[in-house]
Amino acid sequence: MEELTLTTPALLFSAISLIMLAYTNRFIAYAAIIRNLHDKYLQQKDERLIKQIKNLKQRLYLTQAMQITGISSLLLCVLTMFLIYVEQPIVAIWVFGAALILLIISLALLIKEIKISVKALEHHISDIENS
Repeated sequence: MEELTLTTPALLFSAISLIMLAYTNRFIAYAAIIRNLHDKYLQQKDERLIKQIKNLKQRLYLTQAMQITGISSLLLCVLTMFLIYVEQPIVAIWVFGAALILLIISLALLIKEIKISVKALEHHISDIENS
């Protein structure tokens, strides 16, 4: 393996920052939808609303896990840069590897969350398709 330089972990900063922005936007959207559905449920006790809220709650927790692993990946990238700065290249390589693994986990969770979102939307429009 070639020598790990400060540039390598720094390259992930912009990518992780954009990913975190997307995750935060998802989180905010889910929170707003859940609040809206909660208010609707208080007005009209519809069982379909409970199912939608449960689905959104699952997606909200997945988004939280995506955010936590993404932030952890960013923190390990910063730690990698510090370890390179204090001339600890072997430890830096392992920490950077852990950062990459956390980023992979975050993206895998995103795939899972997208699949759940698509199934929820399919269920939502199924009554239109059956008409």
